[in-house]
Amino acid sequence: MKKYVCDICGWTYDEAVGDPDNGIAPGTKFEDLPDDFVCPLCGVGKDNFSEE
Repeated sequence: MKKYVCDICGWTYDEAVGDPDNGIAPGTKFEDLPDDFVCPLCGVGKDNFSEE
């Protein structure tokens, strides 16, 4: 499982953990996140994340 970091605010999406507070189950791969996924802290889209 990989981690992806928001280039704007530094929030980390960890595939192993998911984002349960926002309905993303643990084990959800970054590429499988919905196209309208946004950073829960700053609101930017998936294209503003980099693999850690």
